[in-house]
Amino acid sequence: MFVVSTPREPNNLGQARLGLIIAKRFAPHAVTRNTIKRVIREGFRVRQHQLPARDYVFRLQSRVPALSLRELKKLARAEVEVHLERLSRP
Repeated sequence: MFVVSTPREPNNLGQARLGLIIAKRFAPHAVTRNTIKRVIREGFRVRQHQLPARDYVFRLQSRVPALSLRELKKLARAEVEVHLERLSRP
């Protein structure tokens, strides 16, 4: 569902930063887009101190399946955790 991109060189701020691209064409309802953003921000906030000082951009790359908000949160949380775990490894 997501793709995470980051530049090769670290940023000069000494901490990880988050960027979000959640396109309306992949999540047509505002409540869906806001829920996805909220889940990504929370996952990032918890792991931010473990990540290298870079800029991380999460981009929604495929259409969101027709799920309840509870199921969507579970799916998004699981995928965000996988991405952040991969990024926090040295």
